[in-house]
Formats: sequence, C-alpha cells, structure tokens
Amino acid sequence: MSADEHAERFTLLRPLLFTIAYEILGSVTESDDVLQNSYLRWAEVDLATVRDTKSYLAQLVTRQALNAVRTSARRREDYIGSWLPEPLLLEENDASADVLLAESVSMAMLVLLETLTPDERAVFVLREVFGFEYHDIASAVGKSVTTVRQVAHRAREHVRARRRRFEPVDAATTARITEQFLTAAATGDLEGLLALLAPDVTWTADSGGRTTAARRPVVGAEKVAAVLMNLFRLERLANLRMERVNCNNTPAMVLSGERLEGVFLIEIADGKITNFYAIRNPDKLLAVAFPRRISR
Repeated sequence: MSADEHAERFTLLRPLLFTIAYEILGSVTESDDVLQNSYLRWAEVDLATVRDTKSYLAQLVTRQALNAVRTSARRREDYIGSWLPEPLLLEENDASADVLLAESVSMAMLVLLETLTPDERAVFVLREVFGFEYHDIASAVGKSVTTVRQVAHRAREHVRARRRRFEPVDAATTARITEQFLTAAATGDLEGLLALLAPDVTWTADSGGRTTAARRPVVGAEKVAAVLMNLFRLERLANLRMERVNCNNTPAMVLSGERLEGVFLIEIADGKITNFYAIRNPDKLLAVAFPRRISR
C-alpha cells in the first residue's frame, strides 16, 4: 500500500478523530498533537491487515488520547482556579460542522465530561456520541467487554444526573438573545442585562493564575451582571475590541487589544443566558489566536 492511501484514509476521518481526541482531552493543542502521533503510527501499519479503518483509527487515537490525559493529570491537579477546556473556534461553513456534533463539543458538555475518569470519558464518547461497538471500545481502552459495559452504564448515569434539562434553543432565538445581550452590555443597560440572565446564571473563569480572574464561579444574576458591566467598562476604557465568533457551536466573544485578552462563551437555555465561560489563560487562547483548519 502506498503512503498516499494511508494519508487519504486518515484525512477522510480526521474530523471524527479530532473530535474523539478533543472530547477526551478538552484541549485543541493536545488533540492536534495526538493526531500527529497517531498518524505516524498509522503510517507504519500494513493496510492489508486493517479490517475496518474507522474502528482501527478510533482505537488508535483513543489510546493516544488516554496516554496524554494521564501525562497531564498532575498538571491539572495543581491548576490554579477553575479549569475549562480550550475553546474550539469554528468558522462559518466549516467543513467539520457535520462531524463536530453541537452538544457533544459544547462547553457545558465538555465541563461535565471532566467530572468523569479518563476511562469513563473515553467509553462515553465512543459509545454514546459515536455509537462504536463494545468490543471495539474494549480494545481501545484495554478492558474486557463486560467491564466496558459497566463503565458505559456508570458514565451514562453520571452524565444523565448532572446534565441540565432545558428546551433546545433554535438558532434564531440564540442570535436574538446574543444581540440583545451585546447591546445591553455595551450601552451599560443594567436592567436590560438582568432581564436576559437566568436567576442562577453562572460565570466561570479560567486564568490558570496567569491573569486576573475570579478563581471561583460567580453565581446569581446580579453578581454576574456586575462582572459583565466591569468587563465592558474595561473594554471602553482600555480601547479593546470585542468580536463575535462561534466557539464550540456556541455564541462567543473574543476580547483583544495589543494581544488576545480572552474568549467568553455564552450558554442559552429556555430563553435565558444560563452560563458564561471565560477563558483567559494565555496558553488556552493559542488555538483562537492561530485558528486551526480541519480537513475532510
């Protein structure tokens, strides 16, 4: 088999493989590294021995992602403040949009998946998101099929118990609420802002101790509104720019001046803003400062 066929098969499945790695790792940078390492291993494989390319590559990438998770475990334990996944910047008409499933890469889901063990997370992603067979998952995580079934059940129940139940918000409603929010915040309209926030709205900031940010989540409409008013006041005083983008299939704002200051994702449910995720750690902003391109 030629090197071209290795590359062709891998490139065709790259969006799927990236999504698997990203949902296990919560890091764009580390996921790209996993794909690079996986491809080097794939390039050495005799394709005549591969029965199912999709399953084979998914198992390969999962093993590499789990190795990466274990390597970074100590770093995450010592992390200062809240830990949030790296934002995934998506462009309009991104070729990967049909593969990067909206809910599975949402910041809310990724934060929830962080509460699982690495093995539970891998099993949940492979089974519940992508529907892989148990025997393929067992091979990927190095456990028996019986054990994998138990892990899948445990992970599924854990996610179900913690996932918030809301009516899905259509794109038009999301766009309208986002626009109303930006107008209220930019003009200092506190009442208009409060009208858009859920009573238990939460602001979670990730600075890794590298920049100024609340180390614990801020909860409650009035408290979160105060954070937002201060943020937009800072934008006006410091001559910063606010650009609206799509991160993790969620409305987001990029705040920048001479450098990228932060990415702020908005979560909307039942017609109200329920969560803000503020990523301010400079290391986690690299993927937004230098957007990746996903090939099909």
